[in-house]
Amino acid sequence: MIRYILQRLAGMIVVMFLVVTIVFVIVRVTPGDPAAVMLGPDATAQDVAQLRTRLGLDQSIAVQYVFYIGQLLKGDLGQSIFLNMPVTSALLDRAEPTFFLTIFSLAIASLIALPIGIYAAYRRGSFVDQAAMMVAMLAASIPSFWLGLILMQFFAVRLNIFPVSGYGGPGASFGERMYHLTLPAFALGLVSSALILRFTRASMLDVLGDDYIRTARAKGLIERRVVLKHALKNALIPILTVLGLTAAVLISGAVVTETVFGLPGVGNLVVSAVLRRDYPVIQGALLVIAALYVLINFAIDMLYLLVDPRVRY
Repeated sequence: MIRYILQRLAGMIVVMFLVVTIVFVIVRVTPGDPAAVMLGPDATAQDVAQLRTRLGLDQSIAVQYVFYIGQLLKGDLGQSIFLNMPVTSALLDRAEPTFFLTIFSLAIASLIALPIGIYAAYRRGSFVDQAAMMVAMLAASIPSFWLGLILMQFFAVRLNIFPVSGYGGPGASFGERMYHLTLPAFALGLVSSALILRFTRASMLDVLGDDYIRTARAKGLIERRVVLKHALKNALIPILTVLGLTAAVLISGAVVTETVFGLPGVGNLVVSAVLRRDYPVIQGALLVIAALYVLINFAIDMLYLLVDPRVRY
């Protein structure tokens, strides 16, 4: 088991190094000069050159890359050009809405998909099964931002049940903030539930026809115990995998949804940084998102050890 964990940690380091390199190159080769954008159209060439020198943009790509790697090894993501503050502080200030939006959306997706997927597999071929698959295909084809706009128009504008946008005032309580996240979380959760539902159904179908399930039924165990204890426990590995991937996708997919609902999260910060050509913020946000992807996958791998003892060997 220790060897397995060490292999996974080594893989994480290699992946993060590749991500750092790719992000650095992509951001640098994108057309546009951040110094010129920052100073505006009325700036002279001398002003732009002075700012480029102060920001280190006049150095070669190789020198900038070595300097950036040195910063990362010290835990420094750089200084935001427009916000005039450390990138780490900027990301931490915006992390709360994105974090709770991701957790809220994943909870909604799981509550919708897991029971329906299990029951659809148990009633394979029935009307419930066919209806569930049809709804899953429909939900998978709907963009989250479009669904968010529809929910906003109906529940916020017409019925005035939920707020149109925002995250509450500076002194808002936790309940009020969750109230503001209801519509965007439901928009993300409903779309994400389609993939979880399909994987849950497929995984349950794989195990419901196995010999040990028939043996459990032959022993006289009640159906609920057979399905939830014997079948679901052995179908958890694919379900855990898709839950982890969904959580990672929700973190990055919140960019558009946060913009639509005006949430002051990391996604909104990234959009603003792209428009302003704020290199450090773009790089820092992408690296943090990539690191979360890697950490979530590592956590799922560790859960495999608990769910299926065979993984340890």
